[in-house]
Amino acid sequence: MMNNNYYCIIMAGGMGRRFWPYSRKALPKQFLDFFGTGQTLLQQTFDRYKKIIPTNNIYITTHKDYKQIVLDLLPEITEGQLIIEEERRNTAPSIAYASHIIQKINPDATIVVAPSDHLILKVEEFKEAILKGLEFASKNDKLVTLGIKPNRPETGYGYIQIDEEKKGDFYKV
Repeated sequence: MMNNNYYCIIMAGGMGRRFWPYSRKALPKQFLDFFGTGQTLLQQTFDRYKKIIPTNNIYITTHKDYKQIVLDLLPEITEGQLIIEEERRNTAPSIAYASHIIQKINPDATIVVAPSDHLILKVEEFKEAILKGLEFASKNDKLVTLGIKPNRPETGYGYIQIDEEKKGDFYKV
């Protein structure tokens, strides 16, 4: 049974600049079938989360230019699950605003924030990690960051500096 206090914010407002010319401002990578699977990255992300979070608890943040694209790609959601950005303000304000909206709906909400454009190959392992993170966050009133060990240097991504202190599967960062 799904936990009705679990919510998801899927960020789908980016312009996909890094993948030009395949991805363009009018149709960024999250709205493309990037890997030939028959689903866009956004649809894949939504499908991953609807298996662990009630569908009506999944919210999509996106720019006003992409509202109709999102509604067309995700017929399971309502307009009320869209958090529309009139202007692009980047990640932190988008997350803060969406979190504020969800907290007004459910003060006991535990929220996972997800980009719409990640490729997840080990779906069951990912699902288990997300559920563990949600449970830990809800019981300990902590923020949880999901990360993987890098296998090469990559300047396009940030790194997570962990402390040696560990609680179960979780490190303090």
